[in-house]
Amino acid sequence: MDTKVFEEYESEVRSYCRHFPTVFTKAKGAYFYDEDGNKYIDFFCGAGAVNYGHNNPEIKKKLIEYLENDGVMHALDMYTVPKREFIETFEEKVLKPRGLNYKIQFPGPTGTNANEAALKLARKVKKRRNILAFMGAFHGMTLGSLALTTDKSSRGGAGVPLENVTFIPAPYMFPELDTIEYMQKLLDDDHSGIEKPAAVFLETIQAEGGIRVFDVEWLQRVRKFCDDNDILMVVDDVQVGCCRSGTFFSFERANIQPDIVTMSKSIGGYGLPLAITLFKPELDVWTPGEHNGTFRGNQLAFVAAKGGLEYMLANNIESETRRKGEIVKEFITNEILPLDSRLELRGMGLIWGIEFENIPVVGLADKVIEKCFENGLIIEGAGRKNSVVKLMPPLVIDEETLVEGMKIIKKSVIEELGKL
Repeated sequence: MDTKVFEEYESEVRSYCRHFPTVFTKAKGAYFYDEDGNKYIDFFCGAGAVNYGHNNPEIKKKLIEYLENDGVMHALDMYTVPKREFIETFEEKVLKPRGLNYKIQFPGPTGTNANEAALKLARKVKKRRNILAFMGAFHGMTLGSLALTTDKSSRGGAGVPLENVTFIPAPYMFPELDTIEYMQKLLDDDHSGIEKPAAVFLETIQAEGGIRVFDVEWLQRVRKFCDDNDILMVVDDVQVGCCRSGTFFSFERANIQPDIVTMSKSIGGYGLPLAITLFKPELDVWTPGEHNGTFRGNQLAFVAAKGGLEYMLANNIESETRRKGEIVKEFITNEILPLDSRLELRGMGLIWGIEFENIPVVGLADKVIEKCFENGLIIEGAGRKNSVVKLMPPLVIDEETLVEGMKIIKKSVIEELGKL
């Protein structure tokens, strides 16, 4: 295994490779393979970008056919067949059956692009600068999205003040605090010092925040708070959308309709870069070219995205995700939590977190993650002090591999707890 070229020439900013120190050559379904011939189960899933598995054969077939026919590869925001077919499929097969009426904007290739567009649009519509966001949030690494993000390390890289955002304690932080009443007080109190916001930004499941699932009733109250106060509700579904929570949109369980929704990662179908910002038609106040990007027309990603939606519908991915989620919950509850009474489990669908914070050992979750890698499982961390081991396998993973991966977690936890 030769990593010299990376260590010599690639920036120190690289991160995931430090946790998984090998050179990968191939990936298929729920597995990675490295150049030394090792095989790893993938519970990382490209940070949620390959929900339909690595090199999904049905989507790959469509991509190869498009390439072999010399399909347009780059077209900015010009009209193309792949974009038309993606829009038609998304509107007819995803939005309309759910009673959702959204315009679609293609802001650029990544989730932070989608959130930047949402920020600009909300401020333009409401003619206000301030935004409410929640502690524990992660919305991206460009300056607008980073201003909404609370992670101290990420914010430290900005180099400039991150302004025009008021952070609200997440509802799990202070159970005795009614966060909705708190936000209302900020608006009503002429001594709060807080400007009325254009929007409330939130993830219905804080993924990087430690797999924190927000309560249905609370989400419904946020929707009402926004309606009552002429504020836009923006849901960031970049990581937990595309069926990850057990429904295509993570907010469906609350029976609400956000004003703006952002998506990326698995909307690209095959791990290809694509992002969309969805918004109610009356919010479409953009002038032509007012927000643009060279790669907002990723034609190959449109092909894969349409293929991903078709695969999702044909294979009942939503219900399968919920079913497999119960397998994860049952295994961890019965096999891993009893290893130490201080462990906690949070999650839904196929995004789960095992919390190690209550065990007073510095970096214990990181040690478990490293041990998992040694034992043949790729998995990442999340939460405050990276104290949560985060399970996020491809949604198409078979039951046997899913259980095998969880057995590796159990084995790794036992090995690390044995050192205490």
